[in-house]
Amino acid sequence: MAPENLAGRTVAGYRLLERVGEGGTATVYRAHHDTHGACAVKTLRERLRNDPTAVKRFLREAGYGSRVRHPNVVRTYDYGDTDGLYYLALEWADGEPLAGYISRRGRLAPAEVGAIVGQLAGALAAAHAVGIIHRDLKPENIVYNPTTGTAKLLDFGIARDAQEDPAERLTRTGFFVGTLQYVAPEALSGELVGEPADIYSLATITYYLLTGKHPYGGGSPRELFQQLLTEPPRSLNEAVKGIRFPRTLEDAVMKGLARDPAKRQPSVEAFAADVVRATQHLASDSPKKGLLGTLGAIIRGRNQA
Repeated sequence: MAPENLAGRTVAGYRLLERVGEGGTATVYRAHHDTHGACAVKTLRERLRNDPTAVKRFLREAGYGSRVRHPNVVRTYDYGDTDGLYYLALEWADGEPLAGYISRRGRLAPAEVGAIVGQLAGALAAAHAVGIIHRDLKPENIVYNPTTGTAKLLDFGIARDAQEDPAERLTRTGFFVGTLQYVAPEALSGELVGEPADIYSLATITYYLLTGKHPYGGGSPRELFQQLLTEPPRSLNEAVKGIRFPRTLEDAVMKGLARDPAKRQPSVEAFAADVVRATQHLASDSPKKGLLGTLGAIIRGRNQA
């Protein structure tokens, strides 16, 4: 059966111009709205529209995203259903998935990494401030515009409310959610995780941006799962032969990767501040004031409109 294509249709005032992507649960369209201008509209796939759990997950993602307001979070404009079509309208963020950028460019200069991490920390801090744990932080869920140096977080599809009643969980106990290369070890039991899990994922992204490698080198999901449970991560300065980072940067990243959540930095902001401070003097290819501004933004506040 050919995939559904709603291009040309208007949904709740959003004119769907073209289909630009499709995942397991939703289709993404480039769209236009008279007030918001260019937008992205996600629609729940046709085969899932009569599945109550799938519908609840989709609307939960929309609701969580609408609660988080920050310049580095893709803004949620509207969501709901019209004639049984469930939709989520989002800001159209210029750029590309950070994963694609890294695939083309390879590992990044520490100054650029510090700037990206600072922005993501601000976005996550805004989510944490309203009780939302992202749980699926990875380069594929980050839009990056290398021209402006802007990073934006998206996809709250498996996020959770820290205040939710455990009885309302949509994931079975004993099954972890997230992406294995970036998931915190404590999530592997399938139990509820808190803010430290997002710190771990951000530390893993930082490691990857700096080295082009992951902290664990498991060749299969089973091997990686076992390593996460039983082995310490590979040191940042052991990731790439011949590449050495300052001790302060290595210490900051490895602290964020501590297996014990209590041994990580106390917040995503504290983690990013450690990373930014450690990369400031390495910023020969970027304006120093840009990194100082990033650090200042981390320290000043967590929930900018």
